[in-house]
Amino acid sequence: MEKIKRLGEEKINKLLIEFSLPAIISSLVFALYNVVDRMFIGKCLGPYAMAGISITFPIFTIYIAVGMLVGHGGGSIVSLRLGQGRKEEADHVLGNVFTLYGVFSVILMTLGYLLMDRLMIIFGATENTIMYAKDYLYIINFLVLFDFIAMGVNNLLRSEGNPKFSMIIMIAGALTNVFLDFIFIFVLDYGIKGAAMATAIANIVGSIMVLYHFLYSDRSNIKLKLKYLKPDFKIIKEIFSIGISPFSLQLANSLVAVFANRALLIYGGDMAVGAMGAINSVFMFLMMTLSGIIQGAQPLLGYNYGAQKYDRVKKILNMALLYGMIISLVLTAFIMRTPEFFINLFNNGNHELLEIGIKGIRIFMALAVFNAIYVIGANYFQAVGQANKSLFLNIFRQIGLFIPLIIILPKYFGLNGIWFAAPVSDVIIFVITGVFLLKNNHKLNEMAINYGLMSILVLCQYSSQPNTNFFCIFSNSTGEIFPKKLCLLSLL
Repeated sequence: MEKIKRLGEEKINKLLIEFSLPAIISSLVFALYNVVDRMFIGKCLGPYAMAGISITFPIFTIYIAVGMLVGHGGGSIVSLRLGQGRKEEADHVLGNVFTLYGVFSVILMTLGYLLMDRLMIIFGATENTIMYAKDYLYIINFLVLFDFIAMGVNNLLRSEGNPKFSMIIMIAGALTNVFLDFIFIFVLDYGIKGAAMATAIANIVGSIMVLYHFLYSDRSNIKLKLKYLKPDFKIIKEIFSIGISPFSLQLANSLVAVFANRALLIYGGDMAVGAMGAINSVFMFLMMTLSGIIQGAQPLLGYNYGAQKYDRVKKILNMALLYGMIISLVLTAFIMRTPEFFINLFNNGNHELLEIGIKGIRIFMALAVFNAIYVIGANYFQAVGQANKSLFLNIFRQIGLFIPLIIILPKYFGLNGIWFAAPVSDVIIFVITGVFLLKNNHKLNEMAINYGLMSILVLCQYSSQPNTNFFCIFSNSTGEIFPKKLCLLSLL
């Protein structure tokens, strides 16, 4: 428990770097799971295969949505319970997380096989791309449970205070994926099926490491116990109430991908769909960096909010926002300077795809820095149990802004209108998130003052007893010591 208590005591900058750096690396490694496949596929199998993989993006986003619904919801609750000193309840949450992933795996596997052909057509597949999409997705869908364990349960490693081991697991999985991609695609010539097999086996490796940690490792602060696998609907409801925000965001992302793919087919054809696959892959690295910052901050925010250390909560949030903006500016500038380098990572020399991709990525990511405020702000509200605000921001950005813009702007600007939808959405949601955060800062100030006054009252009542010292033995969030005379005034 000493490892947990340090979340509320050590320097915030040190803790945030310690937790966020492994989380950023883990998030970037997570992006590699899909991006490496796309790189090998785009380079070796051509633009139609790349477009086929892009068609599967809505399905993968649904997998991510379910993973976040359970993993992020469970992770936030684990942080809060540990911050409140309720370890046994944190164990109970872990057990229900595993149970939920098992149930969702069966449901998604069944629906995937029954509806595969119909979904591919809806998502924008053509006769040139549908076989690539189906060959890849059939294998991934069959082993989706290992995806949930390797990626979703991994969130709880950070929440229980083990971010470095979480990073190690992600790196092990990514290296396995890269190695097997080379073997299956280049050496054995398995094509797109080989890429899917490499990803699935990498997830199995990550799952084994996660299970070992929660079953046997001494480093784990929570344990997977058989008795806690039994569903507890109170815990499940709490997991869903917190995880619903990132879940909704990913479902909205899936819907956006469907609308975008269909619009791209109309205004640019299969090559535009393939270019969007390359752009999304690059954009994912930027968003995963921001995600890593907030994932690193999440256990710090949850613990200190649960422990009513509101001054520390404000400092953690402000520092996360600052780091997010700096990193976003640097990464965006680098991408803008050499866009052809990034597009060619997924291109085997097709000039049309390169030309569309360079123009598209420059417009699409022009104002991505504003996403730092939005992404970190929305995830902050989730981490401290204010899921409604997070849900509103996520849904409004995708459903209320992005989809209407994808429908309207291409009518006036053609293919460029699809790219313009991103920066316009970024500016609007940045303003709204900023308003939410300013109001939240004012509320935290009030809560810190009220908590300090209540502490004075309680401790001064104690100090008024015989044989007590002239000073109340207590420190508020700023470390001040209050004289007994001042304490007595609070009793009037």
